[in-house]
Amino acid sequence: MIDAWFRGIFDTDMTNVITVTDFLLCVFCSLLVGVLLAFSHIYRSRYTRSFVVTLALLPAVVCVVIMMVNGNLGAGVAVAGAFSLVRFRSVPGTAKEITMLFLAMGAGLIAGMGYLGFSILFTVVLCGACVLYSHLDFGTKKNGALYKTLHITIPEDLDYTGVFESVLSGYCKDYELVQVRTTNMGSLFRLTYHLTLSDPAKEREMIDELRCRNGNLEITVSKQENAVAEL
Repeated sequence: MIDAWFRGIFDTDMTNVITVTDFLLCVFCSLLVGVLLAFSHIYRSRYTRSFVVTLALLPAVVCVVIMMVNGNLGAGVAVAGAFSLVRFRSVPGTAKEITMLFLAMGAGLIAGMGYLGFSILFTVVLCGACVLYSHLDFGTKKNGALYKTLHITIPEDLDYTGVFESVLSGYCKDYELVQVRTTNMGSLFRLTYHLTLSDPAKEREMIDELRCRNGNLEITVSKQENAVAEL
């Protein structure tokens, strides 16, 4: 009797109607999958509360959409067009965040098609792989302390061509000038180098020698940066 309350007004006797029990079972399964994905994402990763909540709810949203358009080609095309208009109105995400969103949508899609066991299995396997890779620091540069980005501020009247090479060659295995830009209304130059240090313990000595050549202006050494956003 209760299922009659959830029939569509355009349904016919030939239409397969999803029962309330099946609907709730798929939604709860999708919510469980979303929680597993959220916990696997926050393991040894930077995250925001809004993204974690979104990750936990997204499989259920996709699941319901797939259940509603199941077997209806026209509705499926309309939903695909609607999804193409969605924009995440926030800062660009990392490659891992984008991957987790795809995983959440994939898990919700499988659950929406009624394969609850496959949905849970898919989530457990992928989350396990995610946690394992994070635990092993898979893809992390070895000896990351050797790779640095150096910013040197110099006066505009100083010819920077070759002036720091003798110092850098003594402390670095490799170095490259990647950017030169003006600052302070054009009265100063800011040079950016990518370095591979020979010995991280001698970083302070290198900075002291560089200060003698740039007129004791600002020098910054930090973890190596990417010039552009990359996946």
